[in-house]
Amino acid sequence: MHIWSDLFFAILVPLLPFIKEDMDLSFTEVGLLRSVLNGSSAVLQVPAGFLAESVGEFWLLIWGNLWVAAGLAAMAASPVFIVLVAASAIGGLGGGAQHPLASSMVSRAYDDRGRSTAVGTVNFAGDLGKMMAPLVAGLFAVSLGWRYALLIVSVAGAVFMLGAMLTRWVVDIGKPAASELDESQVDDSAQMGGFVTLSGLGILDSAARSGSLVFLPFVLESKGFGLAQTSWLLFLLFAGGAAGKFVCGWLGDRIGTVSLIWWTKGLTAVMLVIAMAAPAWTMAPLMILTGIGLNGTSSVLYATVAEFVPATRRGRFYGFFYTTNEAGTVVAPLVYGLIADLASLKVTMIVMGIATATILPASLALRKHLIPRVVGRSGDA
Repeated sequence: MHIWSDLFFAILVPLLPFIKEDMDLSFTEVGLLRSVLNGSSAVLQVPAGFLAESVGEFWLLIWGNLWVAAGLAAMAASPVFIVLVAASAIGGLGGGAQHPLASSMVSRAYDDRGRSTAVGTVNFAGDLGKMMAPLVAGLFAVSLGWRYALLIVSVAGAVFMLGAMLTRWVVDIGKPAASELDESQVDDSAQMGGFVTLSGLGILDSAARSGSLVFLPFVLESKGFGLAQTSWLLFLLFAGGAAGKFVCGWLGDRIGTVSLIWWTKGLTAVMLVIAMAAPAWTMAPLMILTGIGLNGTSSVLYATVAEFVPATRRGRFYGFFYTTNEAGTVVAPLVYGLIADLASLKVTMIVMGIATATILPASLALRKHLIPRVVGRSGDA
């Protein structure tokens, strides 16, 4: 499910140049389209988390992904930009189920040990979907156009979700959490302070990731890369992101959260600043390193949420966490799109790198909340 869900949302990234040319859009309009699709996915994350506590996660995951698939089909049929934006807003709503409910299920199943590795593995699975996005775009958009590329992903994903319904009668998964609840865990100010701080870091992390994914295709285009080359380089970007999520999830059980944030986001900031100036022949390794930095942080942040909230209420708290993260996802493309229109793409990438670096000092505020919870681990203890 996570592979398909991330493909649904990532497929727009390599198609943006096609859509921009076909509909004669500005960079601000490109940023708006990306922001609306991602931002609408945040609307139902909190309600989905509350609802899952009573009905379980499985069916909400199925119907949420079917909703997004229908939205992609509507986007493919949109005749003008305003209709395309409306279809992306409505279709994106279904995406609110996937991330909070999947993270809740997995963190609960691996609460005793290996939680960061398990969450990182599921997080990594989503990036397999992201890796498929440029390949699908390169395969179908060139010969059939961006509309058919969206439609093919929509239909194929819907078929998978319908087939996945059958697994509910084979494997007993996604049941509601046990009803017993230690209310003191919810009211503990230290835990809530850690959760709020972590949510703030998630906003900065999401802003860096969303802004980069919108404008890196145009950076590649400015260096003279054709569609096939750009698709391949974006594949490397997503492959690096997948590796970063998996490895950082594994490292999260062994190295402190703050240390991993500094390594991954420090790498990202450097890569973004030098992206425009880097010669074309260096873009392949640069895309891999950028992907590792962009996505690696998320695995450790997602797993750390579970340290501050009780198992029986993780659905709602993961919903809150992912919803606040979407603030960065929504605002960043719009702000950077405006900068690109008013200044230049080069200035935008430099500003993006500087903004990404702000997560480094901000992450130090998390250290005091993690001290009681990382005894025996290196880095934050």
